[in-house]
Amino acid sequence: MILTVTLNTALDVTYRVPRLLPHASHRVAAVTERPGGKGINVARVLAALGHEVTATGFTGGPVGSVVRELLAQSPGVVDALEPCAGTTRRTVAVVDETSGDTTQFNEPGPLITAAEWSLFLARYEDLLAAGARAVALCGSLPPGVPVGAYAVLVRAARAAGVPVLLDTSGEALRRGVAARPEIIKPNAAELAELTGSREPLPATRDARRRGAHAVVTSLGPDGLLAATPEGAWRAAPPRALAGNPTGAGDSAVAGLLSALAQGLDWPERLTRAVALSAATVLAPTAGEFDPRTYEEVRGSVKVTRAD
Repeated sequence: MILTVTLNTALDVTYRVPRLLPHASHRVAAVTERPGGKGINVARVLAALGHEVTATGFTGGPVGSVVRELLAQSPGVVDALEPCAGTTRRTVAVVDETSGDTTQFNEPGPLITAAEWSLFLARYEDLLAAGARAVALCGSLPPGVPVGAYAVLVRAARAAGVPVLLDTSGEALRRGVAARPEIIKPNAAELAELTGSREPLPATRDARRRGAHAVVTSLGPDGLLAATPEGAWRAAPPRALAGNPTGAGDSAVAGLLSALAQGLDWPERLTRAVALSAATVLAPTAGEFDPRTYEEVRGSVKVTRAD
């Protein structure tokens, strides 16, 4: 079983409008809803790859009930979400169908009490002990959760002998790295904030020195850059891709975690991550991927040494 943790789950709402104009009323052409938050997205991709996956985190209120109802419709994902008194947040994405651009609005999330956090920690340790082969810690922290929360979760996983992938940002990332996760996956901006350097390769190596066993940085359309104990690697899709990048980073995390759980080497981990990310960009539905496209792209991903 692979475990994903989304402390700040969400109901992702997408509006499609013919054209987005400031200070104007808009007629929405289509509305979609799906369970969200980075770890939930990762869980769906892992399940689509055939893995047994359990999703945990916090959920509450009427919005949380909708999240759980929709998650129950995701084949292969086991719901281990913990209830909280507050209401799960919504994220609203407005897609301009003329330009293809997306404008995002993210609510902060519910206030988590100290008692709720303690109950979650106990449940998390139980899930680790129940046969987890790898764990992904993903996304922002809801109000009330300690800023060092991910460091606590990384240490608990390490104590249980479970490798950890951490995908967050800011102070939560800074503290989490010090707990020595197996992999961190920042994007270029998050990496620069962590290290103070905007040169990707030196910054990636610097992040390793701060505690991460390996660092995989997203370079957007240019693919991934990894600093690992076996050296540095670059992995890129075979060509420039036109499409919707929503969820592509979460697909990359799922690819890395899937390969990590299977004990694959770094070139294969990066190949899988880039291919899943590319297939997500090319999919007609945001955040999804077509298995045939994934297999086609996978055979053409370029992985080279960056040392």
